[in-house]
Amino acid sequence: MSKTWKESVEAAVRAGERISDRHIVDQVRQAVLTQRLPPGTRLPEVALGEIFGVSRSVVRRALTRLAADHVVDQRPNQVSRVRAPGIEETRETFDARRLVEGEVAALLAGGLSRDALAALQAEADAEAAAHWRGDEPARIAHSLALHHRLAEFSPNRVLGAMLTDLVLRTSIVIALYKRASLASCYLAGDHPRLLDTLRAGDAEGARHAVVQHLASLEGLLDLGPRDSGTDLKAIFGTATAQA
Repeated sequence: MSKTWKESVEAAVRAGERISDRHIVDQVRQAVLTQRLPPGTRLPEVALGEIFGVSRSVVRRALTRLAADHVVDQRPNQVSRVRAPGIEETRETFDARRLVEGEVAALLAGGLSRDALAALQAEADAEAAAHWRGDEPARIAHSLALHHRLAEFSPNRVLGAMLTDLVLRTSIVIALYKRASLASCYLAGDHPRLLDTLRAGDAEGARHAVVQHLASLEGLLDLGPRDSGTDLKAIFGTATAQA
């Protein structure tokens, strides 16, 4: 998206739209998914209210929804923070996603429509193009979109919903534990190999492609502590935040 968040909000205001708690949830979730809002980042109600131009009650509703979706941690008498899962939870998250997404991929193998395969291929192509032009936020967005499409296409809706949740959780732990020296978690060839197995109707091959992809991603992590000092207003396209 070429516009900054501030420009988008101003356009919405001019159009007579109201900024709702749902809007805040979507904005924060997207910032977490694209790793622009790192785990551990403080989310003060006053600062968020100023950024989004809403009351603290609207912010509180948004934070409650984000907590229910495992995006933020809320504790009594403490400022909410973007979730920062520990090492054990990180490993459990990858284990769970390997099981769930592997099964979804196996179920989809040979059963996707031409349009569905084209949509997946478009995301894989866009991810590669973003990587080679050095646009890491766009690369992450297209990679996530590909996996969300797998969840959307899943013939088992419960597994699809579980995969959607696990994709978000995995993005959070990657943002937290990605090696500092690593510019990108791009794994060239992984998504094309998965798509080849889906086209061929190779259920076990698709399952294996998912398992290997996630194992490779997990191998890129440095499972040590991280510290975050993030400027919220810089993330959302406004001036420096005052916590």
